[in-house]
Amino acid sequence: MDKIKINQAVIVEGKYDKIKLSNIIDAFIIETNGFSVFKDKEKLGFIKKLAEERGIIILTDSDSAGFMIRNHLSSAIPKDRITNVYIPDIYGKEKRKNAPSKEGKLGVEGMEAKTLLKAFEKAKINCEIKNNPDPITNYDLFELGLSGAPNAKENKKKLLKALDLPEFLSTSSLLSYLNNNMTKTELKNIIEPED
Repeated sequence: MDKIKINQAVIVEGKYDKIKLSNIIDAFIIETNGFSVFKDKEKLGFIKKLAEERGIIILTDSDSAGFMIRNHLSSAIPKDRITNVYIPDIYGKEKRKNAPSKEGKLGVEGMEAKTLLKAFEKAKINCEIKNNPDPITNYDLFELGLSGAPNAKENKKKLLKALDLPEFLSTSSLLSYLNNNMTKTELKNIIEPED
């Protein structure tokens, strides 16, 4: 299945939601880590920055906890920078869990791919079929000294600072951000500026 390219950043609750979505869409996906976004000012600041730059899509579970997180984000970000995508109320239990959630509803991770795509379609998300003939890869990050190299940690920190990104960003999230925002050549020019 071809992944659908989405220009906006997609905000989800947790890592299993992110894993599920990254199999269906090509987008910059950020986790709120559940309710921790209520206290994490750096993460909220980063989400606000993404909203300003490209707009965000909020895709939380359809239970009361999901709506609390959605409302928290909606109160901190201008409404015209947010698109809400809602999953239907489907009762059941995620495969990895021993018991259903408190409200008995499936979350984003428990939804079938076609149900999630339908939810994006319903929200009239700006989608395009991915066409990046030369994406930035993990190997490029290695070659540029951003991962797996002796000074990788310091180099990555410098790049994150140069791009005004938070230092908590994982390498996979950085890769996603880079591929959505620049070419391989532009990245090389940031790291090794020509005189």
